[in-house]
Amino acid sequence: MPLISRATPTSSETSDCLTEREREVAALIAQGKSNAEIAGELVLSKRTVEKHIANILSRLGLASRAQVVRWAIEQGLTQASTS
Repeated sequence: MPLISRATPTSSETSDCLTEREREVAALIAQGKSNAEIAGELVLSKRTVEKHIANILSRLGLASRAQVVRWAIEQGLTQASTS
C-alpha cells in the first residue's frame, strides 16, 4: 500500500464529476482570474462563483486554487503559459 496518494484525481475519476459551469469556472481560475473577474465574465454573483469553487474543490478532493489550476491544465481546459 502506498504511503502517499495522488493529490489530484486521475482524468478517469473526474471526467463527469463537474458541471459544465464548474469546468468554465475552473478554466478561468487557471487563467488567474479573481472571483470578481469570474463573476463579471460569466454574469454571476460573486457568491455563486464562490459556491462553484467550493463544489469544484469538494468534488475533486482538492484543497486550493493552485490544485484547481493544475487539474484544469491536465484536463486541457487551458494551456500552460510558456512566457
